[in-house]
Amino acid sequence: MIEPPAPPRIVFRALGPGLYGAAALTLVHESARRVLKHPPRMDVLGMRSLEKGIRFFGGEPAKGRRLHRQTLVGDLVSNGLFFSLVALGRPKRPYLRGAMLGLLAGVGAVVLPPKLGLGRKPSQARPSTSLLTVAWYTLGGLAAARATRKLVASETPVTGALAAGVGATPA
Repeated sequence: MIEPPAPPRIVFRALGPGLYGAAALTLVHESARRVLKHPPRMDVLGMRSLEKGIRFFGGEPAKGRRLHRQTLVGDLVSNGLFFSLVALGRPKRPYLRGAMLGLLAGVGAVVLPPKLGLGRKPSQARPSTSLLTVAWYTLGGLAAARATRKLVASETPVTGALAAGVGATPA
């Protein structure tokens, strides 16, 4: 029998840090949308994508706020799954993995929408918009890395006896 590359419990534990990174990314996007004059509107790209997908399968997409809420849930789930990859690697260097995955996701969010027929304005309205998109996805990856680091630290406790040197052989 072939063994899975990672035990299932590790895969499920990776979802926590992934959702943490996705929540951080969504929080930054939604906050900036209300404050900045020209923020990256990844929610608009998500709504376009969701509408396109639902129509492709013959359904009728929701409208207005309901569509926006459905998009945010979809963003949290998909970004959570993506950012959970940060926690699946070896315990060393989660920040490097988080930064690289976030950077790749940010560049993809700027480059891919026009090629997928979703328009270019929401992530490329101005050079600063593209830069913020990449920076915020990188922030999401780093947030997932931070949560991964906390998860790993909580799984390897140092007992008081070992920390105090009790039971160690004298030199």
